[in-house]
Amino acid sequence: MPKTVTFTDPTGEGPPIDLASVVVPDDCPDRDIRLGHIPTADPYYVDLGMLYRLAQLEAVRRDHFSDTPLHLALRGHMGTGKDHDLEQFAAMLGMPHYRIPLTGEVRDITLIGSVKLHGDGKGGTESRWEDGDITRALRGPALVNLSELNAAGAETLFALHGLLDRHQALELPTGEMVRLRSDVRVFGTLNPTDLRDYAGTQTLNKAFADRWIIWEKDFPDELELMSMLERRHPDLKQAFAEPISKLAVEVNASFSSTDSHTRVETPMSLRTVLDRLPAGLRVYAAANDPLRRAWEEFVLPHVDKFDRDHYDTVWSAVARRGPGETPYKKG
Repeated sequence: MPKTVTFTDPTGEGPPIDLASVVVPDDCPDRDIRLGHIPTADPYYVDLGMLYRLAQLEAVRRDHFSDTPLHLALRGHMGTGKDHDLEQFAAMLGMPHYRIPLTGEVRDITLIGSVKLHGDGKGGTESRWEDGDITRALRGPALVNLSELNAAGAETLFALHGLLDRHQALELPTGEMVRLRSDVRVFGTLNPTDLRDYAGTQTLNKAFADRWIIWEKDFPDELELMSMLERRHPDLKQAFAEPISKLAVEVNASFSSTDSHTRVETPMSLRTVLDRLPAGLRVYAAANDPLRRAWEEFVLPHVDKFDRDHYDTVWSAVARRGPGETPYKKG
């Protein structure tokens, strides 16, 4: 029996949303494998409102648009947590989660499937159809995340057109129609298409883009970053969490700037803020300036050389010198 999952609006504005969790049927041919695809909840995840928005759309899908294709793509810069949001949404609803990267090197036969030769046990061979990544995911309950949508090749996009419109089916070369099940959700993620160095990305074909609802995912603000650091590193002193958050906000404001004179090409991703810098603070906890050492060894190596001057300017404006104490309350 499905359980009820409640999503609350972190802003306090919207009412709670109750959704029934997804159940993988006992007669599902790959039930054990599919159960293994259900992600575990991240205890350090901080919902900045995206899970609630996803729940709003899911409630509308279930109650009013069950026969209408409403596929959602999250668009945002690297390190804003797009894929993590979708994974945690799947975890809350108990949905098998299939993240399928659509790089330019992935061919449609890898995603859809192909006929392959197998030994027949009698010294000969026989041909059998083998599902590709997307086809396999579509055959049971699933949240399918087509990651890096705007890095996919044209043949891949055209192969998916029928799945994402009112036809709602993937037609295999064998003639089989794999219908979009009522317990399957198709999502996508993509980077903005601008002058950034997102190798292999391109502007989405307009016919393909029209098959998606597209939501923007922005960099978190200072208070949100502080909340994330507190959740993930509760023993990190506020004297360090505060400048880290401010550094990230200032760098990412420059990254998002349209002014070519102040714009940098390398953002401070959530991986840098929540993983690399805190690790660096532990490595250099005994240094005279732990934050500066962590900045030099765990942040700057990811920065393009022509951005170093601006990173130094941001450092001087925000931190100048790190706190003269140990970074963590314990050890």
